[in-house]
Amino acid sequence: MIAPVFSRPEDWKAARAAMDPLGLKVGFVPTMGALHAGHRSLLERARAENDCVVLSVFVNPTQFEDPGDLKRYPRTLGADLKLAEGLVDCVLAPDPGLMYPDDYRYRMTEYTLSTRLEGAQRPGHFEGVLTVVLKLLNLVRPHRAYFGEKDWQQLQLVTGMVKALFLPVEIVPCPTVRDPDGVALSSRNARLSSSARARAAAFPRILRESAEASAAARALDNAGFGVDYVEDLDGVRLGAVRLEDVRLIDNVRI
Repeated sequence: MIAPVFSRPEDWKAARAAMDPLGLKVGFVPTMGALHAGHRSLLERARAENDCVVLSVFVNPTQFEDPGDLKRYPRTLGADLKLAEGLVDCVLAPDPGLMYPDDYRYRMTEYTLSTRLEGAQRPGHFEGVLTVVLKLLNLVRPHRAYFGEKDWQQLQLVTGMVKALFLPVEIVPCPTVRDPDGVALSSRNARLSSSARARAAAFPRILRESAEASAAARALDNAGFGVDYVEDLDGVRLGAVRLEDVRLIDNVRI
């Protein structure tokens, strides 16, 4: 059975209020849709640990610095609902105008980690991410929210925001899901040609095997990747590269 879909925040808030007297533990998986096996692993973890699972599908316009990237982002709600079938109880798929009735005048900003790595490459990106995550957490009011470790910087920022603002939710980090060749699952992988997808397997391998971040960056450049950055931070090596016209990010423990 496909879960009910709520597009109006007010309708969702009424449904969420009805759960309170039941004392249900609510797990939440926020996504931008285009779901794949990595998202399914988050939903399965949420299903195992909570009474009720809420999935959000929302292509958040405020985290795209490139309007073309926003336009190209896949909208596959029907397929997303099918993948989530049997794992979720409710789906929140709000209209952007209803999520930003203030026209994005009110924003959540972090001034340190968000300015590095992805933040340096994509100005304003994490401001959009943190703002929409805060909105979604306030709407869903989950006991636990599940985030993949592939987006390591995002995970650290969300965890820090929750702690700083005393939000009553546990942020649950979940391991990166990879294809057999080691490539981290991402909706962007589908935009790679078959030859580029085969070459992408070198990205995580080079991150993992290089002695230093600078050596990894040189090896990726020699392998034909456009390198945005490779940096070691808190025991994690993070990288962002471009292959054809597709931007890929990944990280490995060092």
